[in-house]
Amino acid sequence: MRALVLGGTGWLGRAIVRDLVAAGVEVTCLARGESGAVPEGARFVRADRLAADAHESIRGEWDEVIELSSEPELVEPALAELADTAAHWTLVSTVSVYARNDEPGADESATLVEPTNLAEYADANVAAERSSTARLGARLLIARPGLIVGPGDPSDRFGYWPARLSRRGPALIPTTAGRFVQVIDVADLSAWLSRAARDGYVGVANAVGDVMPMSTFFERVSAVTHFDGAFEEVEDEVLLAHDVRYWAGPRSLPLWLPLSDAAMAQRSARIFQQMTGRVRPLESTVADVLEDERFRGLDRPRRSGLSAAEESGVLQDVR
Repeated sequence: MRALVLGGTGWLGRAIVRDLVAAGVEVTCLARGESGAVPEGARFVRADRLAADAHESIRGEWDEVIELSSEPELVEPALAELADTAAHWTLVSTVSVYARNDEPGADESATLVEPTNLAEYADANVAAERSSTARLGARLLIARPGLIVGPGDPSDRFGYWPARLSRRGPALIPTTAGRFVQVIDVADLSAWLSRAARDGYVGVANAVGDVMPMSTFFERVSAVTHFDGAFEEVEDEVLLAHDVRYWAGPRSLPLWLPLSDAAMAQRSARIFQQMTGRVRPLESTVADVLEDERFRGLDRPRRSGLSAAEESGVLQDVR
């Protein structure tokens, strides 16, 4: 089997390539290579996908093409050059394509965002899905991952909590009532995408893990990290007044969503499971992430979360 991965040097891409190579697939990666090297055993073709001749050296028949981008200027030329000679195509999209986040258990039939501004992440992914469907029809798998987590996560979102709960002292958290966490380990996602490519799965699937109450999430992370401190639950309006932000990024409490968007972490995994999607226990992911966090430095500057000083300052103010 011959597979072309459009990307393959970033976090998820490298994991997919490793799994494909381990399964005996002949893998070619087309990328600029700025995110790192491709895994051993894969062929690397360096190209700027914005260039007119980007696909010239990889034209031909492919058993599988995996598209990791949603940017129209990358997606559309790839479809034009490669779709007609690809036996199967996988587009890695996102659960952010859904227009509503207030429908617990919503499945793949839920209404999508209308793509009016392709500079927006959700809009661009919907546009990529529509273009890919128009060109590929029944040869296409659209994978919509939820929050991808695991060692090496460049966003620092999930890793904030194992790192924080490995330290002593009271931990600042949002109110947990009515809130949920739903994640998928990068290793589980890449294993499924590799298997889907080899077995030719088609259709649309939310690639998501188990839904758990946020309070349960904190309990399970605490058990792995041996955190024995107190949790200080603070109301949304108080956190926002202290410039603590939702979900991700600087001065955020990662995984915290407005209650109106709580169902974003409650997507149906039924089709994913029917397509042999499996997820490991949360404790396994937390242990791996904690080891990675310790290696990278628990107190390093982070892309997401509160620094120890920022957390301490908010706790002092709200007591």
